[in-house]
Amino acid sequence: MPRPTGRVLTLLELLQSGGTRTTAELAARLGVEGRTVRRYVDHLVDLDVPVESVRGRYGGYRLAPGYRLPPLMLGDDEALAVLLGLVAGRRTGLTTAEHVASETAAAKIRRVLPKHVARRLDTLLEALAFTDQPGEFDPPDAGVLLTIADAVRYRRPVSIRYTDRDERRSERTLHAYGIVAHASRWYVTGEDAGVGEDRTLRLDRIADARTLPGSFEAPAGPGPAQRVLSALATAEYRHEVTLRIHGTVEQIRARLPVSVARLEEHEPAAGRDRAAERWLRVELRAERLDWLPPVLASLDRPFVIERPDELRHLVTALADRLASYARQA
Repeated sequence: MPRPTGRVLTLLELLQSGGTRTTAELAARLGVEGRTVRRYVDHLVDLDVPVESVRGRYGGYRLAPGYRLPPLMLGDDEALAVLLGLVAGRRTGLTTAEHVASETAAAKIRRVLPKHVARRLDTLLEALAFTDQPGEFDPPDAGVLLTIADAVRYRRPVSIRYTDRDERRSERTLHAYGIVAHASRWYVTGEDAGVGEDRTLRLDRIADARTLPGSFEAPAGPGPAQRVLSALATAEYRHEVTLRIHGTVEQIRARLPVSVARLEEHEPAAGRDRAAERWLRVELRAERLDWLPPVLASLDRPFVIERPDELRHLVTALADRLASYARQA
């Protein structure tokens, strides 16, 4: 027969699954009487676990938000899922605090894992590989992230202190439409109320966020993710590049995605397949051009450089180097 302590922990696990559990339901799951369930609830309350009593026909017990996280009861698969999430978030740079927070959280879970589960996890991590480089970016402040998320949900203006890429600091009032994680960074997209224009801002450059009174209406049109991708593709950079590439949309997008370049698609002639190869205009902006010649080479499609001339020289130089390498014995 299970010991009372084991039943109390089982009760906590049942309550952590969410919702209100009736006394009769809990008694049946624990194999005890209703008055014993009430005694077990008192044990949890004595341990500072915030259990609420819900009155009425469909009443019972539920966990209430507390000032501290109550003990978590995770199954084997749940523990693996949490640890993998921490590993993936740290590896891709999509963390919301310093790396030490992820490390200590993972260590606490690893410490209580059964040996057979820990072995399974170690085996998986040894076999796991990532195709991208580890994120080396500054994470956003967790308080800023949660404040802006709350402003997005309730359509509340938010006051922020922002530092742009030229190290200029400013105070802004933002009508935030949504938060987007892209390429190991966190972004917020919304209207800068001071200038009445949409902006895409990096969350790690926001030093402070404070919700303001009032509300705003979310605009119709593209969602937050599409707004961020479009903003990144059209942002002002040192070089403006225009190309014509012969191929399909899928072939070009495989190397120049929406976040990098705009693609001007012409309506095909009547009876012509939309997926057929044709000349398409590609526009993009970049701080540097040295990464683009290898990308164009990897496309393996005919292309014409309209501007700038500097790119044409870089492509020619790459072609010469590749030709010299090929001639070596």
